[in-house]
Amino acid sequence: MVESLHIGVLALQGAFREHRLMLEKCGAKVTEIRRPLGDSPWAGLESFDGLVLPGGESTTMGRLLVEEKLLEPLRACGLAGMPVYGSCAGLILLCREVEGPDGDSLDQPRLGLLDARVRRNAFGRQVDSFETRLDVGGVAGDVEAVFIRAPLIVSCGPEVEVLSRVEGPLGLSPVAVRQNGILATSFHPELTSDKRFHEFFLHICRSWRSAGGRCA
Repeated sequence: MVESLHIGVLALQGAFREHRLMLEKCGAKVTEIRRPLGDSPWAGLESFDGLVLPGGESTTMGRLLVEEKLLEPLRACGLAGMPVYGSCAGLILLCREVEGPDGDSLDQPRLGLLDARVRRNAFGRQVDSFETRLDVGGVAGDVEAVFIRAPLIVSCGPEVEVLSRVEGPLGLSPVAVRQNGILATSFHPELTSDKRFHEFFLHICRSWRSAGGRCA
């Protein structure tokens, strides 16, 4: 019997419960992270096979990461190669550069692991939320995607693979990307009944573990 993957889901704010339930449906063991779990440089997070940053309010989440002393340990895990998936606000936290809806640069706490620039609330207000179906590279076609006050990737570096695009306010733009073990989406797959995106992330986590990946 294959041992279950152990995934840590950041649970400071936002849709962390939905991610936890989806990952559990995929057969993973899940621990919600609200504070450091140990005294190591990785705050005990090194015991996980992967980490998930949920949707929510990115400025609030960033502030709480600093207050709870989780920002640097999360960044250290990502730099060590541990797979990390961020949806919506989680995408914003992962990006190297962040801008507001008008394109102005913002300085907010973030991990900066993904070589990309993201625009917050690019699709507009809550009333502008929408659902669509996407072809997502590495996952499948016809993937259900929920966009809620969604961010939009404005630009990304050469090591970032674009998995899916959507026609938005800036034209045809990336909404799902991967950079090695870093996976990010503008949309919320956890708010659907489709497990395929989380299974894709778990496949990345399993490959990292099988290759002897660890934080050290």
